[in-house]
Amino acid sequence: MVNPEHTAMMARAIQLARRGLYSTHPNPRVGAVVVRQGQVVGEGWHERAGESHAEIHALSRAGDLACGATVYVTLEPCSHYGRTPPCARALIDAGVAHVVVATEDPNPVVSGRGIQLLRDAGIKVTVGVLAAEAEALNPGFMKRMRTGRPWVRVKVAASLDGRTAMASGESQWITGPEARRDVQRLRAMSDAILTGVGTVLADDPSLTVRRAELGDLGQATEPSRQPLRIIADRDVRTPVDATILRGGNVHVFCASQSIPTASAQNLAALGISLTGVDWTATGIHLGQTLDVLGDLGINEVLVEAGPTLAGAFVEQALADELWLYQAPVFLGSAGRPTVNLPLQTMAEKIEWQVADRRQIGQDLRWILRRQ
Repeated sequence: MVNPEHTAMMARAIQLARRGLYSTHPNPRVGAVVVRQGQVVGEGWHERAGESHAEIHALSRAGDLACGATVYVTLEPCSHYGRTPPCARALIDAGVAHVVVATEDPNPVVSGRGIQLLRDAGIKVTVGVLAAEAEALNPGFMKRMRTGRPWVRVKVAASLDGRTAMASGESQWITGPEARRDVQRLRAMSDAILTGVGTVLADDPSLTVRRAELGDLGQATEPSRQPLRIIADRDVRTPVDATILRGGNVHVFCASQSIPTASAQNLAALGISLTGVDWTATGIHLGQTLDVLGDLGINEVLVEAGPTLAGAFVEQALADELWLYQAPVFLGSAGRPTVNLPLQTMAEKIEWQVADRRQIGQDLRWILRRQ
């Protein structure tokens, strides 16, 4: 039976967790609410990795009123010492009577242990309130803990006729300023941005989050770091003066035999990390690439690349989401396609489900998930 108070208070905890959308990497976004006798006496959310978790913020604001209270938290309280002490122990020490958890933590060092620690201390625990909504806050964290791989978003800006650039490569700007601001926010909530060396050579992008273009973030915690930028570059053709290399925090995935080359060593001298991965006849081995990114602690990776690399993620069913920004313009039949896909028959068509569709400025933004 649905408990209306549980639903309402967990919805508030989820709302609080969203304030960490741009700032908690690589930790999950978590919110917490402390309720005593029907009144909210403390709230909190995880703001940044290495800082206090949501439960600690909420308990601190509740003070002595936490004793005997019910605490709503969007993810199972941690039970281990990391960069901060375990939240389950803090809840026990505060004397709370009931903890309502939206979803268990799939992290194997936590999974079920935080809940059991609370129950062993005589605290009532309820699990599963608004579980799907809470899990949607952290698709990358959940997927990485379960599979070892990050959540993959492929972002494309295209015209009404499905073109991303003119035949010459000219593409600035297909979409309007509002859509470009939205892309900045998409970058800000990503742990990493992946592109190909072809895009680096053709467009010389920075692929950074530009705070001035993010606009008003409301009550969200300010981003405190740039996403890791990753270049798929088999032969290490990235120039040492490429804009994307400025400020560091760049990782080049190349062929193992390319690492000893002079071009690779020139990048290494700039502090750029290089990792050798396998390559196939059609490009970088995407499965191995995602495994490496998972090992690096990447939860959510944004693919901003040309039609070949973007198409490879789609063709190999490795794109979890497609973010399509569609502008009300035509670029003509000679323009470049959104993705390169060697499909020949209708039976090969790749179907997607519409998760969200809305107008942003004069453009449409589609969020699509593979069926």
